[in-house]
Amino acid sequence: MGSAQLARLLTSQQTRPAGAGTRRPPAYRALADGIRLLVLEGRVPVAARLPAERELAVALSVSRTTVAAAYEALRGEGFLESRRGAGSWTAVPAGNPLPARGLEPLPPEAVGSMIDLGCAALPAPEPWLTRAVQGALEELPPYAHTHGDYPAGLPALRAVLAERYTARGVPTMPEQIMVTTGAMGAIDAICHLFAGRGERIAVESPSYANILQLMREAGARLVPVAMAEGLRGWDLDRWRQVLRDAAPRLAYVVADFHNPTGALADEDQRRGLVDAARSAGTVLVVDETMSELRLDDLAMPRPACAFDPAGATVITVGSASKAFWAGMRIGWVRAAPDVIRSLVAARAYADLGTPVLEQLAVNWLLTTAGWQEAVDLRRAQARDNRDALVAAVRRELPDWEFDVPRGGLTLWVRTGGLSGSRLAEVGERVGVRVPSGPRFGVDGAFEGYVRLPFTVGGAVADEAAVRLAAAARLVETGAGGAVQGAYPFVA
Repeated sequence: MGSAQLARLLTSQQTRPAGAGTRRPPAYRALADGIRLLVLEGRVPVAARLPAERELAVALSVSRTTVAAAYEALRGEGFLESRRGAGSWTAVPAGNPLPARGLEPLPPEAVGSMIDLGCAALPAPEPWLTRAVQGALEELPPYAHTHGDYPAGLPALRAVLAERYTARGVPTMPEQIMVTTGAMGAIDAICHLFAGRGERIAVESPSYANILQLMREAGARLVPVAMAEGLRGWDLDRWRQVLRDAAPRLAYVVADFHNPTGALADEDQRRGLVDAARSAGTVLVVDETMSELRLDDLAMPRPACAFDPAGATVITVGSASKAFWAGMRIGWVRAAPDVIRSLVAARAYADLGTPVLEQLAVNWLLTTAGWQEAVDLRRAQARDNRDALVAAVRRELPDWEFDVPRGGLTLWVRTGGLSGSRLAEVGERVGVRVPSGPRFGVDGAFEGYVRLPFTVGGAVADEAAVRLAAAARLVETGAGGAVQGAYPFVA
C-alpha cells in the first residue's frame, strides 16, 4: 500500500466539514480511526504493508509524530503489527471476522438481532420453489443414469433459454447458450477467457460490488466510467471517450435496473454503447440479472444484444437469482457459438458444470406457468418493500437524497454529507447492516452514499430507517467514532 494511494483513500472519507458541536479528535486519533475503518471495510487488505512513517507524513502533510502516534494506537488495538527492520502491516484483532470487500450474507446467528440491508436478495417465492424441486425430481431419473457432467448445460434448459431470447426479438440457437453456476460464475468465466491479468476492463461507476471484487481478484485494471445523474443511465460521451482512449478488452454494464442506482438504459443508449464498443474492439458484457424486475408499468427496451446482429460484440449474462431466488445458483451466457465453445472448453479446468437438479428445477419453471407466477410474486414483494422503505427513509432521514427507481432491488442514497463507511460501521452497533458507497466504486469513490435494498417492508422497514437515523446521529455528533472533517492534515 503506497503512501499516495493510502492518502487518497483517507481523503475519500471526507464528505463534509464538521458541524457546530461536533467533537474533533486529535489528528493522530483521526488518522488511526481512518486506517482502521479502511481495514474493516476491506478497502485496505489485511496483511498489507503500510508506508513508512516518514513517507505517509509527507503524503498527508503532517508531522512524523502524528503518524507514529497513529501507528502505535493501531498496534495497541490489534489492527497493526510491526517488526523492527521489516515495517508495519495491517491486521485484525483476534476474534474479529476478516473484512470482505463484497456483500457477504449475514451470519445466521445474527439474524435475530440485526436488520440486514446488505444483500439485495429476497426469500424464495413459495410455493414455486417447492414445486420446481418436486418437478425436477420427477425428471431426474434419466439423468441419474449418466455421468452427470454437462459443461454447456442441460440441452433442454439451453433450448428453452434460447427460445426465450428468440421471443424477445433476438433469434438464438441453443448453441449460443451456456448454463453457469450463477451470474458470478458466468462473468468469472468470461473474464478468464477475455481479460488476462493486467488487462483493462471498463466498468460503470458505481457498479455491483461483488463483480468489481471478482475482477480485482482476477488481476484486472478497472477503468471507471461515471453514470449520468439520477436515473438517466449511461453517459455515452464518457463511454465513447474511455473506449477510444483506454481501449479496454472488456466492458461490464448492467442495462436493466442497474445495481446499485436502479437506472434503466433506453434503446438509444443501448444502441450507442454497442456501436461504440464495436468500433473500439471491446467485448461488451451485459448483465441482465435484474431484467425481469420491473416494478412499475413500463415498456422494457429491447436487450442490448438485439443491436449486435453479428454477435461479435455483446455477451449477455442472465440469472435466476434475483428474479426467482438467490439460492437457485443458475445463470447463463448468451454469445456467439465460437465464444460458447471456448467457455465450455475452459470449464474443464474450473467447475466442470452446473448441478443437474437445479437446472431441472429452472427448466420446470420456464416450461410451465411457474416462472411467470413466481416473478409476478417477486415483483409484488419488491414493489411493496420499495414503497415502504422509501416512505420510512423520507420520514426518518429527510436530508438523504435519492431517485426512486422503477424496477430492480436497490435504492442508491446520498447521505446528506455523512460518511457512508462510518454509517456502515456504526449501523452494525445499533442493529442495522448496510453497505457503504465505496464498495460500489473504484479507489474510494462514493463515500457519501449507501445502498439500501428492497428486502424488508412494513414495520421492519420502519425500524430499519429508525436505526439508520440513530446511526446517522452518532456519526454526525462524533459519538460513533472519528467523523468527516476530522482529517485536517489531508491535503
